[in-house]
Amino acid sequence: MAYDAIRELVERVTYAPGYTSAVGTRVESAEPGRVVMSLAKSDNLLQANGFFHGGIVAGLADHSGGGAVTTAMPPGRFAVTINLQVSFLAPAKGEKLIARARAIQVGSTIGVAHVEVASLADGIETPCAVAVVTLRGVDLSAQ
Repeated sequence: MAYDAIRELVERVTYAPGYTSAVGTRVESAEPGRVVMSLAKSDNLLQANGFFHGGIVAGLADHSGGGAVTTAMPPGRFAVTINLQVSFLAPAKGEKLIARARAIQVGSTIGVAHVEVASLADGIETPCAVAVVTLRGVDLSAQ
């Protein structure tokens, strides 16, 4: 699949009505097996002491991991999460989250992605979470 088609697929899924578009997820880059996404700080995404809520951090990791695996699958296939493991490393207290996902294994039905999430504050990135996402490939029309 051509790079333009890969980015268009990731953007179509990310910006479609639903959770990822509602919270403001942005596609920064997409290529086969690799996706970078970001999410700007908004009061609706924070927990009581002003940090990004852990569920928001996990959601960004999940979605970007799915994008990375989907871009490594044959055309017409789409990855859906069957397991998400997130380890939080530090409070996500910046003005933006950045998730860098890469597919580490993609088979005929199961794929696995590794995701690093950083919080950007004053131009400095601080790692705030790492995730491993396991996904199942389904037909795109079945989603």
